[in-house]
Amino acid sequence: MTEAQAEATQKPQVAFEDFAKLDLRVARIVKAEEHPNADKLLRLQLDDGSGEPRQICAGIKGHYDPATLEGRLIVIVANLAPRKIRGEESRGMLMAASDLPKGGDAADERRVILLRPDDEIAPGSIVS
Repeated sequence: MTEAQAEATQKPQVAFEDFAKLDLRVARIVKAEEHPNADKLLRLQLDDGSGEPRQICAGIKGHYDPATLEGRLIVIVANLAPRKIRGEESRGMLMAASDLPKGGDAADERRVILLRPDDEIAPGSIVS
């Protein structure tokens, strides 16, 4: 990413108190499949350590084969308000990094990398 691209994608500064409202947790992908109503989304079933199933929809379809995701640990925003995405409920958001902003002319060249623990840790573990 060029310096100009980095500057263009910077977001406003937030207070620590606002950041502290986020509940970042480790989750394990139990099942990954294509979203039935979207070209760029995968539907992920997660074990977030709560004992209740959790589904999220993530725009990583062009970057990951669903079969390679099952069993992986990822980091999620666990307290994001649920929302319907193309008819499917999504209860959270996975954390990922990318080298280019969404959209734009270089969409085919954009890399998206899931953020995940570098060692085994129980689903539900707090990220701080």
